[in-house]
Amino acid sequence: MFDFFKKNKEPQKLCVTTDIHCHVVPGIDDGSPDAVTSADLVERMQRWGITRIIASPHVTEASFENTPQIMDNALASLKEELDRRGNGIDISHSAEYRIDDYFFSQIENDNLCPLPGNFLLIENSFIQEPWDLDRIVFDLKIKGFKPILAHPERYFYYAEGHRDRYKKLHVNGLMFQINLLSLAGHYGKAEKNTAEYLLENDMVDFIGSDLHNHTHADSIDAYLSSRDYQRHLRHLIPRNDSI
Repeated sequence: MFDFFKKNKEPQKLCVTTDIHCHVVPGIDDGSPDAVTSADLVERMQRWGITRIIASPHVTEASFENTPQIMDNALASLKEELDRRGNGIDISHSAEYRIDDYFFSQIENDNLCPLPGNFLLIENSFIQEPWDLDRIVFDLKIKGFKPILAHPERYFYYAEGHRDRYKKLHVNGLMFQINLLSLAGHYGKAEKNTAEYLLENDMVDFIGSDLHNHTHADSIDAYLSSRDYQRHLRHLIPRNDSI
């Protein structure tokens, strides 16, 4: 007689239909290892209401020195698998650029893959803020890019005692994209609390799944069924679908 109370709630739909940050391009970073896994992840994303994916493979010095051609070829293998399944989802790729020497070389060679509208997803080191970040952001804007900082809630050097830095960066034109996984508590309480702080202070411009694997998808499934998601929806007004 108590089975009713044991049933899991169905995940609700996301408040956006476009994901601008995920790692489902197969075999070129620490995300999905192959096209079959990638297609399975895409199908899970579709159950959240995602109809358009702009994947964001890592571009990082030494570890993932991806180029547009490498990313194009890998995405083609995923599209072949999706076509085989009769899945016509709108999928393309941009990239998630770590601010390092390789990133600067790609700028010099005019070899970047921005999001539509020249939005550019950039990533800090997890150890410390890049030297002269304000100038880097300014220079990117001068070149016509619209920089978006990926998952600012995950940089402990801001979150732990330097939250005023968030406001300065945001006011100076650096847009923020937070992870659904952070709001879900997947990384821990600190990242969740910081993501909620950014939400409540109107500093969230975009959201992204940052999906790498099925474990991540499980966490997002649970989050979309939670009271936390209902509570966060009051503040979530992301611009993903305008890109």
